Amino acid sequence: MFNLKSIYRLIFPDIVAYFKKELLGCKSVLDLGCGYNSPIQYCKIPFSVGVELFEPYIEESKRKRIHNQYIKADIRKINFEPKSFDVVVAIEVLEHLTKEEGWELIKNMEKWTRKKIIISTPNGYLYQSDADDNPLQRHKSGWSVRELKGFGFKVRGLNGFKPLRGYAATMKYKPKLLWHLISDLTQKITYYFPEGAFQLLAVKVIKNE
Repeated sequence: MFNLKSIYRLIFPDIVAYFKKELLGCKSVLDLGCGYNSPIQYCKIPFSVGVELFEPYIEESKRKRIHNQYIKADIRKINFEPKSFDVVVAIEVLEHLTKEEGWELIKNMEKWTRKKIIISTPNGYLYQSDADDNPLQRHKSGWSVRELKGFGFKVRGLNGFKPLRGYAATMKYKPKLLWHLISDLTQKITYYFPEGAFQLLAVKVIKNE
């Protein structure tokens, strides 16, 4: 049964809807820096592995039973066999790494996947200090559409027009309900013109020889 919220999301998809679309038909996912509330939980993947260094996030994710397997590790140091997963994702992760660490992670993601890489990250640098008493939450870099396209990604813009949102993606203006609607309306444009979006969704399909 459709309710008002589900109808609204049919018209104005959120990041969960886009992940569901991109992961359709995929049997295994590696979720790097999975945190405690990954959208993978809504995607009905037969097998997923979450990698996270911050113990409280792992425990909360386990409580929600988001992944089949968990690895407590630094994503900058972990390694997997080539082509171990259908898809490798980094959801709001790149901005927590330096540029050099981020590019190295993307190269590793490409090695570990069979089908595609999916990344979401703010559009440009967004200040964020420690959160949840977790120093890993600090933002160290910002990523542009041009950079990600240069690495072979197809990039779309999410969360609407960038100037409408501030710290932690919260709306800058009130009433927030109205401005959320305006933001969703602007996403109809920024999805195709991501340079003006608050958040970037980057997908790279791997062409196997």
